[in-house]
Amino acid sequence: MEHEKYSYVEALKWLANKYNVTIEETESTPEARMQQQTADSLYILNGFAQQFFTGILLQDEEGQDIGLSYLKERGFGDDIIRKFQLGYNPSAADAFAVEALAAQYSPDILQKSGLVVWRDGKAFDNYRGRIIFPIQNQTGKIAGFGARIIRNNDRAPKYINTPENEIYVKSKILYGSYFARQAIDKQDECLLVEGYTDVISLHQAGIENVVASGGTSLTPDQLRLIRKYTSNLTILYDGDAAGIKAALRGMDLAFEESLQVKPVLIPDQEDPDSYVRKKGAAAFRNLISENKKDFILFQLETSLAAAGTDSNKKAQLVNQIAETISRINKVEDFTRRQDYIRRSAELLKIDETGLHVLVNKFLREHISKSESRAATANRKTSDEPSSATQFDDELNDLLNQDEQQERAIVRSLLEFGLKSWDEEKRVADYMLQEFTDEDMIDNKNLINILHIYKTWYQQGLEPTARNFLYQEDQQLSTLVVSIMDFPYEVSENWRTFYEGKIHTREDLYKEEVKSTLTYLKLRKIRRLIEMNQKDLERSQNQDDQLMFMQTHLHLKQMERELLEASGTVIVKI
Repeated sequence: MEHEKYSYVEALKWLANKYNVTIEETESTPEARMQQQTADSLYILNGFAQQFFTGILLQDEEGQDIGLSYLKERGFGDDIIRKFQLGYNPSAADAFAVEALAAQYSPDILQKSGLVVWRDGKAFDNYRGRIIFPIQNQTGKIAGFGARIIRNNDRAPKYINTPENEIYVKSKILYGSYFARQAIDKQDECLLVEGYTDVISLHQAGIENVVASGGTSLTPDQLRLIRKYTSNLTILYDGDAAGIKAALRGMDLAFEESLQVKPVLIPDQEDPDSYVRKKGAAAFRNLISENKKDFILFQLETSLAAAGTDSNKKAQLVNQIAETISRINKVEDFTRRQDYIRRSAELLKIDETGLHVLVNKFLREHISKSESRAATANRKTSDEPSSATQFDDELNDLLNQDEQQERAIVRSLLEFGLKSWDEEKRVADYMLQEFTDEDMIDNKNLINILHIYKTWYQQGLEPTARNFLYQEDQQLSTLVVSIMDFPYEVSENWRTFYEGKIHTREDLYKEEVKSTLTYLKLRKIRRLIEMNQKDLERSQNQDDQLMFMQTHLHLKQMERELLEASGTVIVKI
């Protein structure tokens, strides 16, 4: 798994195939068995086709005169041609079809593969007169082909690809990933280019951590494939206006996969293939290291230059940047998102708190859409009304930090409320004393839980989460269950292989309580700052303006004191 970068299942199958071991899999449905048989047949056929096309390129007269000479003119050597298993399909109408049918491949599989088409009951080659680029999957098997025309023909498309079938799904494949996977892992960076020849040229120059998207916008599956090897994605684009536009398209998806995205624009209307051939590998590496920029800042600088002094365009840009930042929505990326908000506000010359509020607005919209999709899916699979607990666990990762912390304050009270805070009081005494402002929490159901807890506690009861399980209000008890379902636990590996005591949440409950309270207080202060800022902007009276400015300074001082008291880490989720 580590050496070949395979998944566990892929590694098992690879080893079994290498040593002729039969894997006994669990019983599958007839449909699943049929699908697997079709997939196996397509892989076998594609392997046969690759050998046929490569043989024509290297040994046939037409292949050498047309196909091989074209590749040589492009600067490709024999070693790189063999490494990527390049080939050529003859210009005859049915050269490959005749060979495949003679080898007894079924007409149905031939047509499904896209290698052959049928007209009037006769088989014809689909890629005739073209250079063939086999497209390998993650285990090196050939899943499909890309075919480039050589002769000038205005009617024919420059490239055609395998139609989607059981083994070739374009949105899940990156060209060259099989050859690049180890280099990407070693260098902790993936270079993304557009075309097949870009990948091959860079490999020939010794730059092997490179894959191609095939000229389409990146998809979530392709980004997850990259994320298996590295979190650093550098995208190479032509440096013209179209290249810049392409660089800005679809990158929000990369942030959702927690990728660090940095674009590089190739100058002088070059592409990676032509640039590395003209300038060499050293110059190409220098170009990347000296010109790659953080994507959000690149987007900001480019769009600000285009907006100029147009206030409407700048307003649109603020919304666009906020929406992009909101895509950084995983809990572990909280600090990264905050840093983007700060730096973007500086470049845009706007109030940081206002941008923070706008980002949260988009975060809530993402949550609402996700919940709506989940609810729709539930309705399709069940006649029962959906509840909060039926949503996929991953939805919790989409909840913005405000909602997470509101739930955390309730969880802390239910879980640790009866523990000792100091010699005189319990955690519940401390929290109920500190938590006096209901405006600190937006979720009314959470406020209701706090009210009930406080009433019980003041009556001399010792409430825990268990007490809420018997509430007549089913929605309330369901909410408490979801709050107490805390998904993060210390791995047993730490306890087994590392010496010393591993601190648990039970040990650090005081820190967790302080952290959640501090976050909510900070949020309250930031909202007051925002309201005060709006009042200042609307005010026409100088005395009022002075008061608002003094209020702003006072609130900022309170914010600094809270941050200094809590230290650099104030959030524990």
